[in-house]
Amino acid sequence: MRILLDECIDQRLRHAFAGHDCQTAAYAKLSGIKNGVLLAAAEAAGFEVMVTTDQAIPYQQNLELRRISILILHAPTNRLADLKGLAPAALRALEAIGPGEAIRID
Repeated sequence: MRILLDECIDQRLRHAFAGHDCQTAAYAKLSGIKNGVLLAAAEAAGFEVMVTTDQAIPYQQNLELRRISILILHAPTNRLADLKGLAPAALRALEAIGPGEAIRID
């Protein structure tokens, strides 16, 4: 699965998604792009899932017609140590997530 890590995610978290093509926004040349434009650019680049800590995306964006899915990591902080603890649940969610869905991982 092609996974895009949003800019708010520590780039080292990509190692937690072994077996997937996981790229950072910077590596994919999608840095500095926000909101719906980012989702459209990620879809055009062939990403299937975007991982973010932005809790507001499902409320700000209409995901219904999107091909890309959103995994929202909710940890005490955005530090790698806190986000890494959510990786097993995020990997399980990847097995069930469908296009246009948003799943929050606590």
